[in-house]
Amino acid sequence: MPPLARRWGASLLIACVTCFLLFTSHRNLELTKLKFSSSSSSSTAVNIDHGARPAPTPVSIRDRLQRPPQYPVTKMRQLLTGTPSKLPTVQTIFGPESDNDRKVRLERQVTVKNAFRRCWNSYRTKAWMSDELEPVNGGRKDTFGGWGATLVDSLDTLWIMGLKHEFYEAVAAAANISFESTSLPEINVFETNIRYLGGFLAAYDLSGDKRLLEKAKEVGEVLYLAFDTPNRMPQTRWNFHDAARGERQVAPDAVLLAEIGSFSLEFIRLSMLTGDSKWFDAVQNIMEALQKQQQKTHLPGMWPVVVDARRQDFGRHNQYTLGAMADSLYEYLPKTHALVGGLLPMYADMYKASMDTAIRYNLFRPMVPDPKDVLMTGLVLVGSENGKRVTRLRPEGQHLACFTGGMLALGGKLVQNDTHVHKGEKLMDGCVWAYKSMPLGIMPEVFHVLPCDLIDHCPWDEEKWKLAVVDAAGWGLSDNKEGDLHNANKIINHKRLPKGFVSIPDTRYILRPEAIESVFLLYRITGRRDLPDSAWAMFQAIDSNTRTELANSALLDVTVKEGKPPMSHSMESFWLGETLKYFYLMFSEPDLISLDEYVFNTEAHPFKRLVPS
Repeated sequence: MPPLARRWGASLLIACVTCFLLFTSHRNLELTKLKFSSSSSSSTAVNIDHGARPAPTPVSIRDRLQRPPQYPVTKMRQLLTGTPSKLPTVQTIFGPESDNDRKVRLERQVTVKNAFRRCWNSYRTKAWMSDELEPVNGGRKDTFGGWGATLVDSLDTLWIMGLKHEFYEAVAAAANISFESTSLPEINVFETNIRYLGGFLAAYDLSGDKRLLEKAKEVGEVLYLAFDTPNRMPQTRWNFHDAARGERQVAPDAVLLAEIGSFSLEFIRLSMLTGDSKWFDAVQNIMEALQKQQQKTHLPGMWPVVVDARRQDFGRHNQYTLGAMADSLYEYLPKTHALVGGLLPMYADMYKASMDTAIRYNLFRPMVPDPKDVLMTGLVLVGSENGKRVTRLRPEGQHLACFTGGMLALGGKLVQNDTHVHKGEKLMDGCVWAYKSMPLGIMPEVFHVLPCDLIDHCPWDEEKWKLAVVDAAGWGLSDNKEGDLHNANKIINHKRLPKGFVSIPDTRYILRPEAIESVFLLYRITGRRDLPDSAWAMFQAIDSNTRTELANSALLDVTVKEGKPPMSHSMESFWLGETLKYFYLMFSEPDLISLDEYVFNTEAHPFKRLVPS
């Protein structure tokens, strides 16, 4: 093995082991599960429970909340003031709708709404106040603090769908949740922020019910304790029990980028609504540190997947991606710019700098049999050769990364960069292609493709694809091309690889929203007439294959061609909080949650934007 290959291999191994040890969240791809998942059909699957084991009794943090901080802020940044700018219009102007188009749209909208009500009613009767319903057997489980994640995540969806009776019933129940205690020893601060704080803030912005703002403040006070460290950087995997005992905290020396960089929307909105600057100060402390080091990383403009919050070293590691474990940091840059009406120019600047780098290094055109020009975003590994920086692209498709199409289109509109909108459209098209290419019509969690040699000319080469399949399978290429092609056919049949897919290391679909999220955003931004039909095909494929007697379940393998795909008996709260919400909005009038009035957090919770009066 040549020295450079050894260095690549060693660097990749170290980075992967680091990520392996860092558990993951719904936005942050579970690498441990990826390791054990099979790319071929199997009636068995390795289910690894990464949830913390419940303690015998709940532990309360109330006393700690009433004591002064151990590491007080020396100089508090004050909440932004001034008149917001009139930012460029995001949504396109939709023309008149024919009677037939309206009829079809409303029929689809009702179907999505009925799918939501079916799941909600099952949750209400069988898992009320628990985090999740087990959609196959009707059980319940607590994975996010035991604070009713599905209930809180669904509040704004209930309002948006006009289910006001169910909404107010849920608000009354949520008002009785105590976020000061939990039986889980460890709390994921990122997930608590996007699901609970985001859920309450959006439901308040939509309904004006003051009980929701009080709950948002309660969650915010609890989360603020995780920032009580010497450098005011948060503990992202927070030991709730240690905090309750008053033990001193330090920020972690290895933290996922998305988990430390995705607080700006929720924390700034909470400060705006309460008039208390402390949450604004907390998030600005993080973002200003990231901004200072943005051009000093191994891939200037972007930050690595893993960063050191304890030493505030945000550039040491060498994996760079818009996908798993980094995603929502980049997503929040243009969205925070929109939220505050341009009053914090740093967010637009950071967005533009990061996308300049990502477009150059991470985006690529895959070789696909479809003549359509599509893009995907991969992972970049930075190394060195003869003292010079070299980069290597891993041409990987992730369902998580499908959000990038919508992000670039939205960001491009906000900063008036048509190239971003164009790239975002092609990224969305890449995800739609991946959905259409699979036998069930559902995109897998992770897959690999063959990058084109030239971005502007990439004819389909079946022989080249087959040889790449053999290489990716680890069989190695020989001098006998006929034998290699024979092996390729065996692998393709065994792994059930559609044309264009080199490998599928993770065959699951866990009810994720990122693809429909981008389809929805691109439809609102461009008005492309083919997108409603694409969205409808996605919904039909998902609903028909994931439906159980009670609700909808995540799938273990979307490559199956015959029979019902195996289920993993899981329905995370984002199915109701995100996926079905985006499908519903896709078939709604364009002024329902207008992108010029609201901005969505990474859990699809819409916050009111600051706009000129």
